[in-house]
Amino acid sequence: MPTKHLTFAGSTGETLAASIDLPEGKPRAWALFGHCFTCNRMVPGASRTCKALAKKGVAAFRFDFTGLGQSTGDFGETTFQTNIDDLKAAYAFMEAELEAPSLLVGHSLGGAAVLNAGREMPAVKAVATMGAPFDPAHSIVRIAGDISTVDEHGTQVLQIEGRGIPISREFLEVLADYNPEEYIGRLRKPLLILHSPTDQTVGIDSAQKIFQVSRYPKSLMSLDRADHLLTRAKSAARAADLIYAWADAYLPEA
Repeated sequence: MPTKHLTFAGSTGETLAASIDLPEGKPRAWALFGHCFTCNRMVPGASRTCKALAKKGVAAFRFDFTGLGQSTGDFGETTFQTNIDDLKAAYAFMEAELEAPSLLVGHSLGGAAVLNAGREMPAVKAVATMGAPFDPAHSIVRIAGDISTVDEHGTQVLQIEGRGIPISREFLEVLADYNPEEYIGRLRKPLLILHSPTDQTVGIDSAQKIFQVSRYPKSLMSLDRADHLLTRAKSAARAADLIYAWADAYLPEA
């Protein structure tokens, strides 16, 4: 499957790097993908899932959030709202230059972001999350560990998954302001929740809570033997299989 690389303007005016995984022939539909916390569009959860969707006829657009991967900007100055607004900017770019996505997919914190942004994307007919946290603020604190230095210094580099990541007080404060029951309940689009029962980063209880507060139609499916970042062989491909089979009823006719 061919992959094209491009850039577009993000929500803050920074240049965001993106990749489009294209199927052979005309796409049946387009998908927009939001990657995991502090990750980028090249990690397995993003790249393998999008490539697998492309093999099924869905053109998949993935990009680096502001300050991450090959996108410009300072991640230490971004917030959860920046991620949401970057998704909206990507949607607007696709609508103007390519084709508006009918499928919206988010992984981990990117999943929480699509649950928030999806209601403002009229062309999106179905939303899927993978390993998404119900309460993003609680999950980030759990991932980051000791955040007391953030309170002391305003911004502090914390070790997350072996990488030094700058986390600001504003990032945590903005995250804490979001009420998941409110924005998930307002999504009003078909929702698929994929989660591994053995996820050690974001527990399966998050998926159960998202399911409880979301509106029908909704489905909760298990990603057996998958780790949180979907790095194990075939985990991302299986996720794509489940997403495509579920979304088939909502996508344009083949």
